[in-house]
Amino acid sequence: MCAAGPAARRLGRAGTGAAASRAPSAGSAPKRSRRGKSSAIAYEPEPPEPKWEPENWRQQLERIREMRRARDAPVDEMGVEKCYDSSAPPQVMRYQVLLSLMLSSQTKDQVTSAAMLRLRQRGLTVDSILQMDDVTLGQIIYPVGFWRNKVKYIKQTTAILKQKYGGDIPSTVEELVKLPGVGPKMAHLAMNIAWNSVSGIAVDTHVHRITNRLKWVKKETKYPEETRVALEDWLPRDLWREINWLLVGFGQQTCLPVNPRCKECLNQDICPAAKRR
Repeated sequence: MCAAGPAARRLGRAGTGAAASRAPSAGSAPKRSRRGKSSAIAYEPEPPEPKWEPENWRQQLERIREMRRARDAPVDEMGVEKCYDSSAPPQVMRYQVLLSLMLSSQTKDQVTSAAMLRLRQRGLTVDSILQMDDVTLGQIIYPVGFWRNKVKYIKQTTAILKQKYGGDIPSTVEELVKLPGVGPKMAHLAMNIAWNSVSGIAVDTHVHRITNRLKWVKKETKYPEETRVALEDWLPRDLWREINWLLVGFGQQTCLPVNPRCKECLNQDICPAAKRR
């Protein structure tokens, strides 16, 4: 039962006389209360702003696919996906994928492929690397870029894999990037190739350069990680796996770092950076 308010109690004590003196006469219209219910005004929510996406990007993408149809770039023949032993046990295969990624940094695919072949000829496993001395490992992987640092990182990472992961590689980007010598690009590629999981876009120097030239980023980015975040903000997720392979080969053959072959490019008429002379 609801408790009566102060006004109601005062009215009860005053009796009928006071109430009668204020009672409306027969036939007179009752006064409307000044505290009537306020009518709620319904506002329609504003439609969300359309998601930003680059101009002509779908057409540009289709034309790049056409230019990459032959699959004859170095990445197609000697890239990381061609460097590991696909017949090896899954754990060994994943380790070889990670090692080839570590070697590939700042190194041409041809050099990485040759170094991986020499390593595999000696039986490339976690245990074989741990048993190998640094001098021998350096001689085998030379002349990959920064080979001295890579000897150190490979030995450190391999020891961690043996101690913490039972000889396997981590299955998350967060754990992979904690390994010595493993950056975000390598981690996302390892997730893709070794674990068949799309965790993000792998952005290397080619992807970084080409997406900035095509204006596939809202504003110019300086670092690959900036580019990855900018791309993942709008590029449909079902394209994340393809885009690295597609643009790396395109960057190796057509959209070169210096003197890009714009006259051979099918996107010449719709590329913001194209040299149309």
